[in-house]
Amino acid sequence: MEINNEPKVNIFGKFAPTAILVWEFLKIVLIALIIIIPIRYFIFQPFIVSGASMEPNFYNAQYLIIDELTYHFKEPQRGEVVVLIHHFQTNERRSDGKEFYIKRVIGLPGEKIQIDNGRVTIINDQHPEGITLDEPYLPNQGITYPHDPKIVGGKKTITLSSDEYFMMGDNRLASSDSRDWGPLKRADMVGRVLLRALPITSFQLYTKSPVYSP
Repeated sequence: MEINNEPKVNIFGKFAPTAILVWEFLKIVLIALIIIIPIRYFIFQPFIVSGASMEPNFYNAQYLIIDELTYHFKEPQRGEVVVLIHHFQTNERRSDGKEFYIKRVIGLPGEKIQIDNGRVTIINDQHPEGITLDEPYLPNQGITYPHDPKIVGGKKTITLSSDEYFMMGDNRLASSDSRDWGPLKRADMVGRVLLRALPITSFQLYTKSPVYSP
């Protein structure tokens, strides 16, 4: 049996221990990226509240975690708080502008939403005559008005198609929402609010869909 006594060549020389440490570190980083990137872009996403449209339930600069996965398996439910994309026209020829908003799901596909005398009425198959929406999360005694100077204190009715949702902020007097820019398409929902992480004194986990009539 032949024995190979040729000396082994170490291409790193005296730097071999350092090179091994660097390689191990790079492997850890690579594995972390393989795990974190899909989670960050396809499962959970951070979101910072901007503005007062969801007060008193969510305040400016609060740090939220958005669940992007659930809506791939179930439909949005009334009362859920959602981060959405609102598309707008940047000039006469282009409509590629977009902004992220946080709003609450009020109207579901196929329903009629009626805003009358400061109240929201839902008309659907279960309530063909309409039923006033119970909204315990609202400030100002639940008063809601259309965002139309011609209808202040009056009535407005919106009919939703099979893929449309009516969204509103909880602070109805300071919210730009579906009253201004119309119903939201299902594809424009980023995900539902799962967690309020910061400030730590306001930490809250939202695991169950709220149940509000109708």
